[in-house]
Amino acid sequence: MTRIALATCTALPDLDPDDAPLLGALLQRGVEAQTVVWDDPAVDWSAFDLVVIRSTWDYAQRRGEFLEWASRVEAVSTLANPYPVVRWNTDKHYLDELERAGVPVVPTIWLEPERHLSSRALHTRFPAHGDFVIKPAVSAGSVDTGRYTAIDAGSRGLAIRHARRLLEAERTVMVQRYLRSVDTVGERAHVFIAGEYSHSVLKGAMLDGPDVGVDGVYKEERMERITASETEVEVAREVIRVARRLLTASADGVEVPPEPFLYARVDVVSGDEEEPVLMELELVEPSLFTSLGDGALDRFADAIVARAR
Repeated sequence: MTRIALATCTALPDLDPDDAPLLGALLQRGVEAQTVVWDDPAVDWSAFDLVVIRSTWDYAQRRGEFLEWASRVEAVSTLANPYPVVRWNTDKHYLDELERAGVPVVPTIWLEPERHLSSRALHTRFPAHGDFVIKPAVSAGSVDTGRYTAIDAGSRGLAIRHARRLLEAERTVMVQRYLRSVDTVGERAHVFIAGEYSHSVLKGAMLDGPDVGVDGVYKEERMERITASETEVEVAREVIRVARRLLTASADGVEVPPEPFLYARVDVVSGDEEEPVLMELELVEPSLFTSLGDGALDRFADAIVARAR
């Protein structure tokens, strides 16, 4: 019998509730699937025909360990999405690469820890007007992310402390304009399975103030199903095509498998001219919200089985 591992983290040993029905769907297709904690040293990953990364959301502050794990798994099994994708997509510097390749991206300022920026230097790099977001370049589930107001001295001071805390931990800081459309229109997440468009959901605004920490490995998301325009779906397709091209060009001798990504989620918001701009491209451990897409769970299970054989 084909054996499939669904990789998760210690905090979610039975998967995120959105993914839990996947176990039954795979069993119905005649494969043995089980949830496995990614950093459990007792696991024999070679015993699985396919390892599918799901809710491994505690990797952000130990990305090096996570990459080593992904490399080891790929050496003895099939990893989805594969190691080159994991390496590229778990650091949000990929957004800078996509922007340089012509993809419209939420305006971002990058603050690197090796610059040893003073509080005053941080102050001068924050936007002068409107709201802005501070988050680390390696993060998952909106953890360590906060929203601040540029013209409020108290809020700006909290932003400086937030940025300094991340930089002192040797974490790159992203400073992004907070686009008002997130509050008025919402963030749209477009899900692709095995290269084909599956469904879309609307994400409610999640940031309403400074980073105050999270009790767990992610912030709760408020989702609802939507019917996306073909124009926006095509924008999402183009993001994936550009990402594939960049990955192939930067693989450093590591072969990128020719098949489409097993899953991809393209998160977009509306820019100043109401055009879709990329917030994030999720290729490693995104929630896919299969319960909100008609037939999405079956499509995902079928794609997993096909990838395992």
